[in-house]
Amino acid sequence: MLRQYQFQSAASSPPPPSRATAYHEFYQDDFHPREHYRPMWEHIQHAGQHLLDAKAREAHLTLHTEGVTFTLYSDQDEGIERVWPFDILPRIITAAEWRAIEAGLKQRVRAMNLLLKDLYHGQNVLKDGVIPPELIYQGKDFRREIMDIDPPHSIYTHIGGIDLIRDERGCYLVLEDNLRTPSGVSYMIENRVVERRILPEFFERYRVRRVEHYPALLLQALRYLSPRGEEAATIAVLTPGQFNSAYFEHTFLAKEMGVELAEGRDMVCKNDRVYLKTTKGLRQVDVVYRRVDDDFLDPLVFRRDSVLGVAGIINAWRAGNVAIVNAPGSGIADDKAVYAHAPDIIRYYLGETPILENVPTYQMTDARDRTYVLDNLERMVVKAVAESGGYGMLMGPTSTAGQRAEFVKKIQENPRNYIAQPVVQLSRHICYLDGELESRHLDLRPFVIYGRDIQVVPGGLTRVAMTKGSLIVNSSQGGGSKDTWVLAE
Repeated sequence: MLRQYQFQSAASSPPPPSRATAYHEFYQDDFHPREHYRPMWEHIQHAGQHLLDAKAREAHLTLHTEGVTFTLYSDQDEGIERVWPFDILPRIITAAEWRAIEAGLKQRVRAMNLLLKDLYHGQNVLKDGVIPPELIYQGKDFRREIMDIDPPHSIYTHIGGIDLIRDERGCYLVLEDNLRTPSGVSYMIENRVVERRILPEFFERYRVRRVEHYPALLLQALRYLSPRGEEAATIAVLTPGQFNSAYFEHTFLAKEMGVELAEGRDMVCKNDRVYLKTTKGLRQVDVVYRRVDDDFLDPLVFRRDSVLGVAGIINAWRAGNVAIVNAPGSGIADDKAVYAHAPDIIRYYLGETPILENVPTYQMTDARDRTYVLDNLERMVVKAVAESGGYGMLMGPTSTAGQRAEFVKKIQENPRNYIAQPVVQLSRHICYLDGELESRHLDLRPFVIYGRDIQVVPGGLTRVAMTKGSLIVNSSQGGGSKDTWVLAE
């Protein structure tokens, strides 16, 4: 019999738990700017509100003119296209901080790639008890259909977007791994382009490492995977189409790399090879950078009703005639329940101590963890293990009794589908909003490319919770962004 939980009405909901003070990245304890922010602070004071207002309007107009948009979803789940929300005051990361971040990300991506290779071949990690087998076999993103396929150079996680936060101590923690079809890199680049255009004087005071070369790094990595050699490589970005929320990014990257942008209907498979339909006939494709989820990638292997993918592409991949980026089945490595085992995965495959810590995570498949979480839901963040974009999530401190009751039922019906974490006060940073300097919570998504070697783009997408006090930074739910500066040595 399911354990019954009683909740107070919304009018008499329990008080929120006491919160530690969020780390402020711009200000020190005495509300003076940190050392590396002082040149920027001096310029803000010198510029004054009138000039900053003009710069903010110019940034919005530039993004609107360039067509830099995203999709905001309403409560009715109807997509509304909006201009990308951008705050003109950059986030600055020192060279010393970045060294640790970069080393930790490389370590993590290397370990996750070895995990995927092992799961789809020998499964020693399960035999040795590092991860409970049921956690993998019950994961909806573990793809039995691709067992024993050898991807080019044994790379599964070609592109990673690893979400980082800073806790109350100012320490960087990994919030989650995005190893399927991570998005946001185009906005990272557009943020930098706009910032350079409207605030060139900011850059005169700092040595900022560039991020605009990401498409060149990505193209180099994609060419490295080509079965017919790098020079002869034909590359295509496979998009679900213009109604996808990330379509701007698909077109942006295809254009910047100078490769084909194609939908599933634009390609065909013959004799275990993938071809692009052109006005001059069929042209063989060597590398497919897919922005289509596994389920829709190949109707002969996954969902039969899919019209977004390419029938036969998995057989072509199995035969070694095409590379698929990221490899099908990669999603099991960023499953939020598997995430909890990342420190053990790093130790198991690399024999190293994890450089970046995880956020403490409770497994709902563990009876003790589950009981504790259900007794303390108002203090927890509950997440569906395979969702992204802030969906399938309960923010305990701001939830209603009805919402908590709903999640109790969901967790009890399907414990494998949920994990829980204590609320971490995301770090804050000043933003210029409506003519005022306001502090807002933020996170960071750096991008990692795995080709001939592993490269981390120095910066990333800083996402900002535009609503005061909110911890929700996802753009699909109203979040914004900042340019992210990594200082040179």
